[in-house]
Amino acid sequence: MTTRGGPWCPAPGHGGGGRQFRAGLSGNHGCPERETGSLGRFKASLRENVLGSPKELLKLSVPSLVYAVQNNMAFLALSNLDAAVYQVTYQLKIPCTALCTVLMLNRTLSKLQWVSVFMLCAGVTLVQWKPAQATKVVVEQNPLLGFGAIAIAVLCSGFAGVYFEKVLKSSDTSLWVRNIQMYLSGIIVTLVGVYLSDGAEIKEKGFFCGYTYYVWFVIFLASVGGLYTSVVVKYTDNIMKGFSAAAAIVLSTIASVMLFGLQITFTFALGTLLVCVSIYLYGLPRQDTTSIQQGETASKERVIGV
Repeated sequence: MTTRGGPWCPAPGHGGGGRQFRAGLSGNHGCPERETGSLGRFKASLRENVLGSPKELLKLSVPSLVYAVQNNMAFLALSNLDAAVYQVTYQLKIPCTALCTVLMLNRTLSKLQWVSVFMLCAGVTLVQWKPAQATKVVVEQNPLLGFGAIAIAVLCSGFAGVYFEKVLKSSDTSLWVRNIQMYLSGIIVTLVGVYLSDGAEIKEKGFFCGYTYYVWFVIFLASVGGLYTSVVVKYTDNIMKGFSAAAAIVLSTIASVMLFGLQITFTFALGTLLVCVSIYLYGLPRQDTTSIQQGETASKERVIGV
């Protein structure tokens, strides 16, 4: 059942299914207590913000739904676009996230920061670039539908990430409580999608059919990674999360070279250089972008001022 691992699974750490929720909690035992001060305070916060606050759950259901739409649109786009075109256009989520940060959080990015964002976008594209290969399989594609889907996916990615950051930084609610609220919403969204798409197969073979030890291990890693992605968002910002994700892509490719003998291409080397330079440029001394600024400065003026 590809749906459970495919388009209907919200992004890791942002509304993943119940399997990721359980694995994530078991893999981070003790972290909630460290942030809230004690297990008793954490339980009280859980009762207040999860069981006793449906409005908070509803607030966190927004990014869960948006991430579900994003993943489905990305799947639809990949089905209707060439892999290379999809690869390039989907990286527009990086500058889209920066734009949402400016518009939704009243922040200002310098010209150098904007240059570094687009440089990162180009670098990630080159690092992941794979030349198109001829195939005898003829697949009917609708490019117009594909571009429309990728546009929606890019907008959803930027909006959901910045929305979640705003929720995290706009209250004193524990980061771990926010994650639980997000996961609970994600469980509902994911289960609905799974049963709509694969309901008959689930009834016949069971929900956990095909779950090997490797599958559980991957779920565990995705859950832990998703939870700590939230830490990055809370204490830095979504743009920095994009830079760290790009660095992770480069490191994983280098690991593949050492472990599996993957050949380094010129495009990979150039992309790695662009990623490293963009990270350096973005990290140069600048104004603080890790907290939401107060004041009503027109967002349009901020963008134009760049």
